[in-house]
Amino acid sequence: MRIALIGYGKMGQAIEALAMDRGHTISHRISDANPHELETITPESTDVAIEFTHPDAAYTNVMHCLRAGVPVVCGTTGWMSQKLRAENYCNQLGGAFFWASNFSIGVNLFLKASNYLAKLMDAAPQYDVQMEEIHHVHKKDAPSGTAITLAEGILKELKRKKRWENELKNDPETLPIISIREDEVPGTHTIRWQSGNDLLELSHVAHSRQGFAAGALQVAEWLPGRKGVFGMDDFLSL
Repeated sequence: MRIALIGYGKMGQAIEALAMDRGHTISHRISDANPHELETITPESTDVAIEFTHPDAAYTNVMHCLRAGVPVVCGTTGWMSQKLRAENYCNQLGGAFFWASNFSIGVNLFLKASNYLAKLMDAAPQYDVQMEEIHHVHKKDAPSGTAITLAEGILKELKRKKRWENELKNDPETLPIISIREDEVPGTHTIRWQSGNDLLELSHVAHSRQGFAAGALQVAEWLPGRKGVFGMDDFLSL
């Protein structure tokens, strides 16, 4: 396959290394140094694009790929207010757009476990819940997209919580998310269920970016030839 990397930071470079090992070629390497080359990504040069940039650029990058007729896999978080427009545009054009807050297979199994535990905890009101997420200092958005996805899953199952907020609050209807940025942490998410008698913790700790990169590449291999808007549930068929 011919893969365009939109975003050539640490994640883009990790994806590149895996892609080359699997026999793919890199058609484009788009970074802040050459954003104008985005316009050269076309079906004639590229089979699929993988977008890992920053929230201010994601919408423009995804929309270009859709207009050009190039399937696009996006892992950028923090641009959710624009994502629905991109999805609608994809469906109008009959394109292919895949977005996930996290491409790690382990994280997506963690999401399923969290949702199931929240469903059980709906019948155990003595337990209160809060979340903590830790990422590297270069991450632009807080809370992380994965933390938001986790929180939305909990809120769907836990009737006593109505909203999440990115701070500790003395509000029984609020699910607090504590965001910490330090050094080069790839990503740690911890959900704590606390009662007066005990503490139950559910955690996922990423040791490197390799799990995220491998998942994104597998999705990029899967997406071409499909039409529509997709996420990790579609890919994993969970």
